[in-house]
Amino acid sequence: MSGARAVTTNQPDIYDKLEEVVRKYASTEYLRPIADHTRIAFAEAEKFVLNFYEQKIPTLVAMRTKQQVVKCCPPACAGMTNQGTGGNEGGAVRGTYKVILDSGCGTGESTLNIAIANPDVPVIGIDKSAARLTKAGGAGLNGAAGLNCAAPRNAFLVRAELLDFWRLALGKVKAGQWHIPYHALYYPNPWPKQSEATRRFHLHPIFPTLLQLGDTLELRTNWELYAREFAEAARVATPDCSIAREPFDPERPITAFERKYKEARQQLWRVTINHV
Repeated sequence: MSGARAVTTNQPDIYDKLEEVVRKYASTEYLRPIADHTRIAFAEAEKFVLNFYEQKIPTLVAMRTKQQVVKCCPPACAGMTNQGTGGNEGGAVRGTYKVILDSGCGTGESTLNIAIANPDVPVIGIDKSAARLTKAGGAGLNGAAGLNCAAPRNAFLVRAELLDFWRLALGKVKAGQWHIPYHALYYPNPWPKQSEATRRFHLHPIFPTLLQLGDTLELRTNWELYAREFAEAARVATPDCSIAREPFDPERPITAFERKYKEARQQLWRVTINHV
């Protein structure tokens, strides 16, 4: 895969109407109807998150009981805040659940890697391509990812439209039901032609929604201009956030694209937006 092509474009610099477009969408709401299939997929993701924490808390309680700790409310696990936690050990748990998003996960290799690094938090990988997702989780994927184990129990892959899934996820965040500490946006379609610029996430009406999904939002790309635009759009939309743009060379790539670009010796870039 070392023959990966670098991005080519007819756009000489940052999109000339970037600030105008970003400010316009910052004051509007994206109202495209949400697809039914994404609502169904999101409901499955919700169920996965709830089941993950319901199964986790009885385990923690059992450990405490075994250690002869007096009976009390379930301890707040790494993935759930104390606020709103119910007192039913082993029952339905109410609270704010930590959830990591991996948007545009492709075959799910990045989702598996993120899940392994964060075993106490459910990681939801989202992609609209059934063909890519059917490759996920098999022996071939685990081999490519350098994994010698079964898929982690906190990883969940779902087919959905990102723009719709994000709006549903933001609803959970605003309702105080989900807390997203980290959101991965690795190697999105750059739409490199200048005529396609407004299809890029940061020049689209969905951008204000995206910026609200994650204490930390990390973009990775092999196109410097995309990284520059993304960082500048974030600066315009959220001037109080900490925004960093930098080149990086991953020691161990965690996506198929990342591995392909590294083998082709292309410079990789990342933009990190921190709200906390």
